Amino acid sequence: MLTTKFRASLAVAALALTTGFMPAAAQQAPRRVPSMLIKNATVITVTKGTLQNTDVLLENGKIARIAQNIAAPAGAEVYDGTGKFVMPGIIDPHSHGMSDATNEGTLSVTSMVRITDVLNPTAVNGHRSLAGGVTMINILHGSANTIGGQSATLKLKVGRPIGEMLPAGAPAGIKFALGENVTRKSQNAVPGGPPRRYPATRMGQAEVLRDAFTRTRAYKADWDEYRARMAARPAPTTLVAPRRDLELEPLVEVLDGKRFVHAHGYRADEMVMLLELAKEFGFTVRTLQHALEAYKIAPEILAAGASVSVFADSWSYKLEAFDAIPFNAAITVHTGVRTTINSDSDERIRRLNIDAAELMRYGGLTEQEALETITINGAWQLGMEQRTGSLEVGKDADIGIWTAHPFSVYARVERTIVDGETFFDRQQDAANRAVRAAERAELEKAEPNTVPSPRGAPSGPSRPAAPTGENR
Repeated sequence: MLTTKFRASLAVAALALTTGFMPAAAQQAPRRVPSMLIKNATVITVTKGTLQNTDVLLENGKIARIAQNIAAPAGAEVYDGTGKFVMPGIIDPHSHGMSDATNEGTLSVTSMVRITDVLNPTAVNGHRSLAGGVTMINILHGSANTIGGQSATLKLKVGRPIGEMLPAGAPAGIKFALGENVTRKSQNAVPGGPPRRYPATRMGQAEVLRDAFTRTRAYKADWDEYRARMAARPAPTTLVAPRRDLELEPLVEVLDGKRFVHAHGYRADEMVMLLELAKEFGFTVRTLQHALEAYKIAPEILAAGASVSVFADSWSYKLEAFDAIPFNAAITVHTGVRTTINSDSDERIRRLNIDAAELMRYGGLTEQEALETITINGAWQLGMEQRTGSLEVGKDADIGIWTAHPFSVYARVERTIVDGETFFDRQQDAANRAVRAAERAELEKAEPNTVPSPRGAPSGPSRPAAPTGENR
């Protein structure tokens, strides 16, 4: 009989051997140093140019100085950055990592659900994202709903409680979606598939949006009237408050400019529809996500005050993606639209540096313009540009240290620092793997045939054979 403690050890060892990642409760906490000095590196500030042979001093989670020949404060960790490249942490404006759920597909309007309720602080893709130099992500719901759930902006302090990952003061967000994912054309075409759900067409999507914001306007007016009467009432007067509606409250925040709309969409016509509807109800779409046909309507997007978050090179993978082109991002950038590259994935997120580099090939973006698509522009889309997205004195110390220029396919991240703390260290990561492998071997020796094998491989006689034929 395995003890509870031994079972926990088995689970931890299996996770560590498979991923190299240890949950926070089972590993040393990320280093908490009073200050850190990175010496003699090539510093890519994004907003202030690229500086050679430059030092960066981090204190109290902030960037304290950027200059040459900075003297190390007492007790500071000194990191030799000779030959290394230091850049702001990469920001992914559309991620699905670290979440145990994406869609609540039963309704077309699910603005009441929150992605923060199902975040997993020990998800391995968070660790892998750090290994790719990513420090902040926007976790969105899926695209099954015309109006989806409330999103979450996270600093990747992997292994810490979720509360520590949520940056104080970060603007709230919500996911909208347009097109085939909402109308479920592919699912509705399958015999025996899920029952049809309204809307089944793009005009139905427009009606769902208009209806939701019409109801929101009325709800907001009721509450505004109630608050006004409460403020003006004599003390003995009793007033009954309107009934709270968890579906409409987030949409009131949209109308008040307190919650950003991040809208999944592909085709130019549907994006124009949303921009026109937003103008009708008095709010601004913060980002058009994916926006594969944004190049067709770049001036309209600019005039609406919206931005785009696109793929670098994904197109023609379904019908509504057939008109996508590799020059999409370049055209929107040259039009003046704030543009970012996103992963829409918990795996592609590790390669956003290479995705940005591709934009120099497809459309001739400058290095500066390409860097902005994975740093400062993403910070703006999440309302965090005053705190992160570039290396400037006073900003959060969100930093990646690379072995070569991050646009090189040979570049690797040596360290990823979030708010001044090291959350990924390549050397320490390699050492951890060796230690956990030894622990696993010891556990297997003590209790053979009980330790789960990495990546689903059979672990021994106690593992049942894989089903075959119709049961596969």
